[in-house]
Amino acid sequence: MAKLYFKYGAMGSSKTANALITKFNYEERGMKVWLIKPSIDDRDGANAVKSRIGLYAEAYVVTPDKDLIEEYKNHSDINVIIADECQFLTPEQIDGLRTIVDEYDIPVLCFGLRTDFLTHLFPGSRRLFEVADSISEIKTICTCGKKAIINARIDENGRVVTEGDQILIGGNDSYVAMCHSCWQQQIKKQKEGK
Repeated sequence: MAKLYFKYGAMGSSKTANALITKFNYEERGMKVWLIKPSIDDRDGANAVKSRIGLYAEAYVVTPDKDLIEEYKNHSDINVIIADECQFLTPEQIDGLRTIVDEYDIPVLCFGLRTDFLTHLFPGSRRLFEVADSISEIKTICTCGKKAIINARIDENGRVVTEGDQILIGGNDSYVAMCHSCWQQQIKKQKEGK
C-alpha cells in the first residue's frame, strides 16, 4: 500500500541529499523514479536538483499551473515519485500527489522546508501536514549545538532579516539554520544596535 511521505528539515539538513540517495536506492533495485521539482527553484539550473555535498540529478520541472495527476498519466510507467523543494508546490498539486497515492498506488516522497524565514508554514508544506501519511523531520543543528528549526534569512552583512517576501531562493549565502533561542537573541541584539 503506497503512502504520501513528507520529510522536512531546516536549511542545511541535507534534504536534497536524502532525496537523491532515495532516488538512487530505488533505481539500484531496478525501479523507475519520477523526480520532480517546482519551477521557482532555479538556483542550480531550471531542471537541476543538486545537494550541497555534490549529488546531482535532472528533474521534471513543475510550474504552478501544472496538474500533477495529468502529468503523472504521461509518466505512468514509474514506480515512485520523489519531489524536492515540495514547499513550493501548490496545495492543489499536493492534493494531486495525494490522489496519485490513493488511486494509482504509487508512493510519493516529498522533501522540503516546513517554514519560511519568519516561521510561517509554506502553503505546500501546510497541505502536506494535513494530508501526508508519514511525516518525519530531517534534523540539523544550530551553531550553539541545539536542534535548528529556523531558516534564518541573512543579509550581505550576516544580519538576520525580519521583513520581505516569503520566497527568496538562496543557499548558504542567504540562509542559516538556527535554533529558536539563537534566532530570537540575534534579532534582539540587532534591535538594540549591538
